Amino acid sequence: MRGLNKVMIIGQVGRDPEMRFTPNGRPVATFPVATTRTWIASNGDRREETEWFNVVAWGGLAEVCKQRLRKGMYVYVEGRLQTRGWEDGEGRRHYRTELVANEMILLGEGRSATQALSEEEGETEEETTEEFPF
Repeated sequence: MRGLNKVMIIGQVGRDPEMRFTPNGRPVATFPVATTRTWIASNGDRREETEWFNVVAWGGLAEVCKQRLRKGMYVYVEGRLQTRGWEDGEGRRHYRTELVANEMILLGEGRSATQALSEEEGETEEETTEEFPF
Protein backbone atom coordinates (compact mmCIF):
# COMPACT_ATOMS: atom_id res chain seq x y z
CA MET A 1 0.00 0.00 0.00
CA ARG A 2 1.25 3.49 -0.85
CA GLY A 3 1.28 6.38 1.59
CA LEU A 4 -0.21 9.83 1.16
CA ASN A 5 1.50 13.14 1.88
CA LYS A 6 -0.77 15.97 0.73
CA VAL A 7 -1.25 19.39 2.29
CA MET A 8 -3.67 22.17 1.33
CA ILE A 9 -3.58 25.56 3.03
CA ILE A 10 -5.22 28.93 2.56
CA GLY A 11 -3.45 31.78 4.25
CA GLN A 12 -1.69 35.09 4.07
CA VAL A 13 1.80 35.51 2.59
CA GLY A 14 4.14 36.64 5.38
CA ARG A 15 6.80 38.28 3.18
CA ASP A 16 7.60 38.67 -0.51
CA PRO A 17 8.98 35.42 -1.96
CA GLU A 18 12.77 35.10 -2.15
CA MET A 19 14.19 33.57 -5.33
CA ARG A 20 17.47 31.75 -5.79
CA PHE A 21 18.87 29.25 -8.25
CA THR A 22 20.47 25.84 -7.79
CA PRO A 23 24.00 25.35 -9.20
CA ASN A 24 22.46 23.89 -12.37
CA GLY A 25 20.16 26.92 -12.80
CA ARG A 26 16.85 25.58 -11.49
CA PRO A 27 14.79 28.36 -9.81
CA VAL A 28 13.48 27.94 -6.25
CA ALA A 29 11.29 30.41 -4.36
CA THR A 30 10.64 30.42 -0.62
CA PHE A 31 8.05 32.32 1.41
CA PRO A 32 6.07 31.92 4.63
CA VAL A 33 2.28 31.59 4.77
CA ALA A 34 0.24 32.18 7.93
CA THR A 35 -3.02 30.34 8.53
CA THR A 36 -5.13 31.69 11.36
CA ARG A 37 -8.14 30.13 12.98
CA THR A 38 -10.49 31.97 15.30
CA TRP A 39 -12.97 30.52 17.75
CA ILE A 40 -15.07 31.45 20.75
CA ALA A 41 -13.86 29.77 23.95
CA SER A 42 -16.30 28.29 26.46
CA ASN A 43 -15.94 31.45 28.60
CA GLY A 44 -17.04 33.63 25.64
CA ASP A 45 -13.60 35.05 24.83
CA ARG A 46 -12.56 35.21 21.19
CA ARG A 47 -9.39 33.18 20.65
CA GLU A 48 -7.01 33.17 17.70
CA GLU A 49 -4.21 30.81 16.75
CA THR A 50 -1.78 31.30 13.86
CA GLU A 51 0.30 28.54 12.29
CA TRP A 52 3.21 29.44 9.98
CA PHE A 53 4.21 27.28 7.00
CA ASN A 54 7.53 27.59 5.15
CA VAL A 55 6.64 27.17 1.47
CA VAL A 56 9.13 26.09 -1.22
CA ALA A 57 8.26 26.24 -4.93
CA TRP A 58 10.49 24.93 -7.75
CA GLY A 59 10.85 25.60 -11.48
CA GLY A 60 8.12 27.50 -13.29
CA LEU A 61 5.95 27.65 -10.18
CA ALA A 62 8.82 29.37 -8.34
CA GLU A 63 8.99 32.02 -11.07
CA VAL A 64 5.22 32.63 -10.91
CA CYS A 65 5.33 32.92 -7.11
CA LYS A 66 8.17 35.46 -7.30
CA GLN A 67 6.37 37.53 -9.94
CA ARG A 68 2.83 37.48 -8.52
CA LEU A 69 2.93 37.06 -4.74
CA ARG A 70 3.42 39.91 -2.29
CA LYS A 71 3.33 40.14 1.48
CA GLY A 72 -0.26 40.26 2.76
CA MET A 73 -1.91 38.52 -0.20
CA TYR A 74 -4.17 35.53 0.38
CA VAL A 75 -3.06 32.36 -1.35
CA TYR A 76 -4.04 28.71 -1.73
CA VAL A 77 -1.04 26.36 -1.71
CA GLU A 78 -1.13 22.63 -2.31
CA GLY A 79 1.79 20.25 -2.02
CA ARG A 80 3.55 17.89 0.35
CA LEU A 81 5.40 18.20 3.65
CA GLN A 82 9.12 17.58 3.64
CA THR A 83 11.52 17.71 6.58
CA ARG A 84 15.19 18.25 5.90
CA GLY A 85 18.01 18.17 8.37
CA TRP A 86 21.53 19.57 8.53
CA GLU A 87 24.39 19.94 10.94
CA ASP A 88 25.78 23.36 11.80
CA GLY A 89 29.46 24.25 12.28
CA GLU A 90 29.26 23.35 15.97
CA GLY A 91 27.93 19.86 15.31
CA ARG A 92 24.33 20.59 16.31
CA ARG A 93 21.58 18.97 14.29
CA HIS A 94 18.80 21.22 12.90
CA TYR A 95 15.53 20.33 11.17
CA ARG A 96 13.09 22.32 9.06
CA THR A 97 9.69 21.17 7.83
CA GLU A 98 8.54 22.78 4.59
CA LEU A 99 5.51 22.64 2.35
CA VAL A 100 6.88 21.79 -1.10
CA ALA A 101 4.30 23.36 -3.41
CA ASN A 102 3.01 21.83 -6.61
CA GLU A 103 0.07 24.22 -7.01
CA MET A 104 -0.56 27.84 -6.04
CA ILE A 105 -3.68 29.93 -6.58
CA LEU A 106 -3.59 33.64 -5.86
CA LEU A 107 -6.73 34.61 -3.94
CA GLY A 108 -5.99 38.33 -3.79
CA GLU A 109 -6.14 40.96 -1.10
CA GLY A 110 -9.04 42.09 1.01
CA ARG A 111 -10.18 42.71 4.53
CA SER A 112 -8.66 40.42 7.09
CA ALA A 113 -10.45 37.24 8.05
CA THR A 114 -10.64 38.45 11.65
CA GLN A 115 -12.53 41.55 10.47
CA ALA A 116 -14.88 39.38 8.43
CA LEU A 117 -15.69 37.21 11.46
CA SER A 118 -16.19 40.14 13.83
CA GLU A 119 -18.70 41.69 11.41
CA GLU A 120 -20.88 38.57 11.32
CA GLU A 121 -24.11 38.78 13.33
CA GLY A 122 -25.18 36.28 15.98
CA GLU A 123 -22.23 33.93 16.04
CA THR A 124 -23.22 31.09 18.38
CA GLU A 125 -20.97 28.16 17.51
CA GLU A 126 -18.56 26.93 20.15
CA GLU A 127 -15.71 26.78 17.61
CA THR A 128 -15.52 28.56 14.26
CA THR A 129 -13.03 27.92 11.47
CA GLU A 130 -11.82 31.15 9.94
CA GLU A 131 -12.96 31.91 6.41
CA PHE A 132 -11.05 34.06 3.98
CA PRO A 133 -12.59 36.77 1.77
CA PHE A 134 -12.32 35.82 -1.89
